[in-house]
Amino acid sequence: MSSLPSDLHRPMDADALDADLATLAGSKQAWARSTPAARIAVLKQIKDALITVAETWATTAAKHKLIPADSQHVGEEWVSGPYAVMSACNQLIETLSHLDNKAFLKGLPTRERPDGQVIVRVTPHSVWDSLLLSGVEADIWMQPEVTRDTLAANTASAYDSKESDRDGAVSLILGAGNIAAIAPLDCFYKLFSEHEVCLLKMNPVNDYLIPFLQTALAPLIALDALRIVRGGADVGEYLCNHESIDNIHITGAVTTHDAIVWGTGETAKANRAANTPLTDKPVTSELGGVCPTIVVPGAWSAADIRFQAEQIATQKLHNSGFNCIACQVLVVPEDWEHTDTLLAAVEDVMKTLPPRGLYYPGSESRLERFAEHASDAKRFDRGDAPACVVSAMDPNDEWMANNEVFAPALSVVRFPSTDTAAYIKNAIDWCNNTLNGTLGANILLDPKTEKKLGAQAFEDMIAELHYGCIAINAWTGLGFLMAQGTWGAFPGHTLQDAQSGIGVVHNTFLFDKPERTVVRAPFRPFPRTVASGGMTMLPRPPWFVTNTQQHNIGKALTHFQHHPSWLKIPGVFFYALQG
Repeated sequence: MSSLPSDLHRPMDADALDADLATLAGSKQAWARSTPAARIAVLKQIKDALITVAETWATTAAKHKLIPADSQHVGEEWVSGPYAVMSACNQLIETLSHLDNKAFLKGLPTRERPDGQVIVRVTPHSVWDSLLLSGVEADIWMQPEVTRDTLAANTASAYDSKESDRDGAVSLILGAGNIAAIAPLDCFYKLFSEHEVCLLKMNPVNDYLIPFLQTALAPLIALDALRIVRGGADVGEYLCNHESIDNIHITGAVTTHDAIVWGTGETAKANRAANTPLTDKPVTSELGGVCPTIVVPGAWSAADIRFQAEQIATQKLHNSGFNCIACQVLVVPEDWEHTDTLLAAVEDVMKTLPPRGLYYPGSESRLERFAEHASDAKRFDRGDAPACVVSAMDPNDEWMANNEVFAPALSVVRFPSTDTAAYIKNAIDWCNNTLNGTLGANILLDPKTEKKLGAQAFEDMIAELHYGCIAINAWTGLGFLMAQGTWGAFPGHTLQDAQSGIGVVHNTFLFDKPERTVVRAPFRPFPRTVASGGMTMLPRPPWFVTNTQQHNIGKALTHFQHHPSWLKIPGVFFYALQG
């Protein structure tokens, strides 16, 4: 395991922090009142600055995460770092370029469910989406009070007032330690959606990214709209309580969130009981959870089983399992003839992956606790890499249902499945009512089974699954990567019971009241999808841990996002079809 940076224990420089905050406080009005044209110019500058450090960013991050330099998994650091930030810049430029009368909404297909809930399709939105993510769709479902007639009024409302009438604010962003794009994308949301300048405190686990972020985001730093600092809990506490901070956004563990809001130990208990938070600053958050994948029984071929086993392995082992939306609970049909075959295929896929270590602090102890609570812990061998600990789960096991392991650990729960519709309903009810958190959930089902259920009936089932991102034949990590979607927990959590957090980020179309994002991908990859009657051309997805061309695809896609061009498409396809 990698260790925390050696300079973590340096004395806190309160004077330097005060100076940064004074600078931000002095510039917050200027940023809030900047024009869309000025912001577009900044985003374009960020793209040009980012491309100069993209490769060293990705390779340095891979090294710190114990990924061998020649491993395909270096591609994860391209895609979940420079690519995601570059893509978000493009999405924001698109929206801000068509902000007058919210013209950007006219290009987004909109429909209503039978109950009136408004759904807006945000992907595909361009010819590039249709080519590079063939068959991938993303819809944003609005909260029930939004109607088709009021959608525009509930979109980009922060831009409705005159620039001269806006008041700025200073937002504290407490960055995540796992995925490189999280912190800059959190800052983007505050800067471009809420007109707020940001002080970003990096997590000690990945503050090696600071030099790259300072270069890539230099245009924002030059405008005194952003400052980036490092430090441990003492710095975080100092900043959370600083008079110049107007609000706080945290991506991390619910324990850290609760320590900020309520304190620790007996102090926390007393404050919760009295409903007296330690801070009066608004706090938004993304806090992870115990995320499920529901496998729906159907007529799967051997190739289907293998492909979906790769999908499940990706949901678990992307970034070595250190993801807030990693699949932790696999819900499988008890009576399905392929259940054991699928689980064996998942184990086999994990055995074939290139080895990688456990870089995130505390992972070994978390895995040990998981194994201690497992009734029959089994280890899926990964060669030179630490094994993935897998356990059968009793549906009533409260510890398994409430503890996010944040490591390569997987629970498997079985439900009766002789009636497919009843199985899905029972699985959804159990996930909603038993598992902690509402950040992301995945569903795997074949087209014939979905057709048999009925399109409307299946969508009605999805409507009952209360998660902020739902992926159908995909992983919710794809929802994170597509910044045009919303990212955050299902609405309704409170400071008293934050679970997966409060509020959303990303959301480059600036919807004010989103409920969830639903992502869909083809059940089969190209060319098998064509052979079975589909019209999509997505091969093995580049985010799959089994994609042997991840590193090349990630680099090619990042350069494509920097300057989209038809001339770059063949290069992307060349690697994609080999992956």
